[in-house]
Amino acid sequence: MEQAGPRPRDPQGPADTGARAGTGAASGNEPPFPEARGRAARVPQQPGVADVNQARGLVQGAAHPARGDAVRGEHTHSEPPVPRPVLQRASVRGQILDALRAALAAGELTPGEVYSAPALGERFGVSATPVREAMQQLVVEGAVEVVPNRGFRVVERGTRELAELAEIRALIEMPVVLRLARTLPAERWAELRPLAEETARAAASGCRAAYGEADRAFHRAVLALAGNEQLVRVADDLHRRSQWPLGGEPVRCRAELMADAAVHLALLDALVAQDVGAVQALLQEHFSGV
Repeated sequence: MEQAGPRPRDPQGPADTGARAGTGAASGNEPPFPEARGRAARVPQQPGVADVNQARGLVQGAAHPARGDAVRGEHTHSEPPVPRPVLQRASVRGQILDALRAALAAGELTPGEVYSAPALGERFGVSATPVREAMQQLVVEGAVEVVPNRGFRVVERGTRELAELAEIRALIEMPVVLRLARTLPAERWAELRPLAEETARAAASGCRAAYGEADRAFHRAVLALAGNEQLVRVADDLHRRSQWPLGGEPVRCRAELMADAAVHLALLDALVAQDVGAVQALLQEHFSGV
């Protein structure tokens, strides 16, 4: 058998290829690619210790969000977004709505008259936008109606509507108050005396809007003792609607407001005394006189 000798060097082998890649062309000074001439070679930036630690922390944070956030102090996509502050426009709209309700209760907005949002905006010192939004809420409540291309008309209400509202209020509130009169101790009713006295002070001032707020606050506090939030909400809406003035008639005078407030004080005295008969008679008088 013939013994194999050393293999001849391959001119196209790896050693020769590497030499050419490292030294360039035959001159030994030109780069292997023409576009690289006259330009420094780009060396990828090597990660430092801080970069490695940061990447390691990101991986740990993805696997353990709570621990990763504690280390990095950053917000992750799984966390709830930070709540935005309440828009100021919503606050303005609420203030305008309260002012319009007070103007309705005081008779400053005449039933049957049409009011434009820009004109009311000038009156309150705001733009027409929050006024228009507040008026839309009053449309839902039945206080005004839309007049296309003009504005909002204050609804003209009659004595029949007022009587119907009083009847509904009596059907809702009287059974609840009578039940509470039989079950609640006297000290619970005594806690409401400041509210009853506030209605008397508001009535003495002669301001129908102020009395309307105090009147509704007293009734809300009475009904709230039943623990039914929906009942309080529905009854308060009916109560507010019953306070709007009737069309073509003057608003209630100071003496009428004071007489109405006196019923609150007498009703509270009967509740403290747990005199159910007197409570029922006073409630009937109160709702029939609304």
